[in-house]
Amino acid sequence: MAPSSVNHLSQPCIYGHFVSSYTERKSRFMKWLSKLFKGGSTRGGASSSGGGSRHPQFIGDENMAWRTPIGSVDDHSRQKEKDELDRAIALSMAEDSKRRSGHRWRRENDEDFSRALHDDLHPPFYTPQAPQQYYSWGSKICGGCKREIIYGNYLGCMGTYFHPQCFCCRFCGRPITESEFSLSGKDPYHKTCFKELAHPKCEVCHRFIPTNKDGLIEYRCHPFWSQKYCPSHEHDNTARCCSCERLESWDARYITMGDGRSLCLECMESAIMDTGDCQPLYHAIRDFFEGMYMGLDQQIPMLLVERQALNEAFNGEKYGSHHMPETRGLCLSEEQTVTSILRRPRIGGRQLIGMRTQPQKLTRKCEVTAILVLYGLPRLLTGAILAHELMHGWLRLKGFRNLNIEVEEGICQVMSYMWLESEVMPGSRSTPSTSSAASSSSSSSSSKKGGKSNAENKLGEFFLHQIASDGSTAYGGGFRAANAAVGKYGLRRTLDHIHLTGNFPL
Repeated sequence: MAPSSVNHLSQPCIYGHFVSSYTERKSRFMKWLSKLFKGGSTRGGASSSGGGSRHPQFIGDENMAWRTPIGSVDDHSRQKEKDELDRAIALSMAEDSKRRSGHRWRRENDEDFSRALHDDLHPPFYTPQAPQQYYSWGSKICGGCKREIIYGNYLGCMGTYFHPQCFCCRFCGRPITESEFSLSGKDPYHKTCFKELAHPKCEVCHRFIPTNKDGLIEYRCHPFWSQKYCPSHEHDNTARCCSCERLESWDARYITMGDGRSLCLECMESAIMDTGDCQPLYHAIRDFFEGMYMGLDQQIPMLLVERQALNEAFNGEKYGSHHMPETRGLCLSEEQTVTSILRRPRIGGRQLIGMRTQPQKLTRKCEVTAILVLYGLPRLLTGAILAHELMHGWLRLKGFRNLNIEVEEGICQVMSYMWLESEVMPGSRSTPSTSSAASSSSSSSSSKKGGKSNAENKLGEFFLHQIASDGSTAYGGGFRAANAAVGKYGLRRTLDHIHLTGNFPL
């Protein structure tokens, strides 16, 4: 804190090694001054109105000497005294210079010395600086450090007080020094931090989602994965995983299947690529059916095929079976020659290469010729498709004829859903006819793959969500009606009612 009194310069100014001490200079000067005043009084200068001899008036003890004003001396006398005083000072300076150095100073040193002597005789007065004002604010408690604010500046926000260094951003923890900040509830934020926290970022391009023409933030969000993205990515050829439906982000890598599909790396980890890989899963699903007393006497061939072969087989069917908007499985009833995948492809860069296929003639030995499934899908999705298509085969082999589309597709979706539940959430559906089968199927299929990862379980939950939230009349509406009937009456009684009436029991 600055001192409240006026500072005085009380030490002599030092210029090089030639300047005499302040005491010596003052002593010589006082002698000259006394001599001058005595001479002036004897030369007949008039007395002041107060009378008496004139002596110097001292301020303090040793700082400065000031002559008292001489009101009655004429102008000539005052000018003469001034000239004598100047000569006295000059002679003193010259004598001192000769005694110290033995030769004359250069002109610039003379000027410096004169200034130094003048400064010693007239010490400067420093302008006093007003002390910094600190005010006591009473009993205010800082909302940051919880200590009392006693002196200095403080901030007030929402009825709470803060030390300036304690008013910090909730996001980054640094003090807020800007004049504008954002507030969420009772938490302050830097404006940039609040935008980073609250303004949604696109999970595809990783930029802030722009506002629309009305100034509103408009984005798309996946109902299950909660993936937020700019609406433009739905039309700019951004790749979407054919299994989990997530859009490919700019820092991710999706695998191109060569038929217009892309597969994310999580789905690729458990993807089934050829018919040989799919056989253990197919047998496990048949065991699941047998565990619910729905065994099949006939051996139905199962083939993993490419997208084009599946579409061609679908177009060759006469029964006009109803399938999902994108055909991923087919219960074949006609004799056809189908190209199946004999050897799985390998990943080369960002695409699959080295696939080996083989044409296979399918002959009809019963109502069902074969079950075809699209290759390159995760194990759980492949199993769900197999369960759905195997249920179509079971209905045909058991004499269920001319069923309504909602009834047939609905009950097939229920079987797909039940198998997924047994894999993802074992024991979640405890009906007398399914509990033991679910346990055996889950243990057998999981043991072949070494158990499911958390990512695969999450993927299974997504496939369950897809079935339950399907908006189509046949698959979505049919599933919800069939699932309600099975939940109320059980699977066996529901199937018996369908066989007799062609409809679900109410």
